[in-house]
Amino acid sequence: MPFAPPAAIEAERVRVRLLAESDLPALFAVNSDEAVTSMLPYATWQTPADAEAWFGRMAALQATGLALQFVVAEKASDRAIGTCLLFRLEEGSQRAELGYVLGRAHWGRGLMHEALGALLDSAFGPLGLRRLEAEVDPRNLASARVLQRLGFTREGLLRQRWVTKGAAKDVEIHGLLRSEWPATRVSSPKA
Repeated sequence: MPFAPPAAIEAERVRVRLLAESDLPALFAVNSDEAVTSMLPYATWQTPADAEAWFGRMAALQATGLALQFVVAEKASDRAIGTCLLFRLEEGSQRAELGYVLGRAHWGRGLMHEALGALLDSAFGPLGLRRLEAEVDPRNLASARVLQRLGFTREGLLRQRWVTKGAAKDVEIHGLLRSEWPATRVSSPKA
């Protein structure tokens, strides 16, 4: 069964909710920062038109039922400070990929760890996934640490996996199984 969009997912300091067009100005600030996008598999946004084009692509992808595009929002203001994405759903294998980005002003505060923890509860609970994967540029040590703290295992190196910003890039593949996700954080979905 394709992804059914969930209600907003609440964490202590952040809310993980579906993307809205009104989030684009805040997300433009995140994705137009070269320091944020330098190790990601997409171009740094140059103009608001880039944000609009991305929004159209994400809406079309989400409409297939094979992806869910979320924003990470500050709980108090509901202002988007980053995004996370479940995509490439393989229904038969109950697996999907995870992507995420956080604005530089919010780095080092544990906010993405908190947001992804809440999202993983939903992914392995109500969304019924069995496995999640994430690809990370090997130079992105902070991102790898977030995944490790969440229980992901580095499973290998995919050589020249991404072509981005004019060059082929290696990525590390990280995986997490529902059975490895802390039992106290999620109840098993009904089979």
